[in-house]
Amino acid sequence: MPIYEYQCTKCGETFEAFQKITDKPLTKCKFCHGRVEQLISHSNFQLKGSGWYLTDYSRKSGPSAETPVKSDKGKPEASNDSKASPKEKPA
Repeated sequence: MPIYEYQCTKCGETFEAFQKITDKPLTKCKFCHGRVEQLISHSNFQLKGSGWYLTDYSRKSGPSAETPVKSDKGKPEASNDSKASPKEKPA
């Protein structure tokens, strides 16, 4: 349910009201019963999950070459296989 902010033109009090979107705006102050005006206020919200931080946007599709990737044995391996030369068998 949205929170709307109002300010009284008579006493100057500012207050919030929980209202449905379909409800009519308030017209009377809950303190002095004077006329109120609806204020435009900043909405507060919290972004959760991955992808919402500066560091998440700079990631490539895969791990970078500088970041070691753990193998199944727990030892770090180089994640960029294109630079590694294949091992040759002795002849």
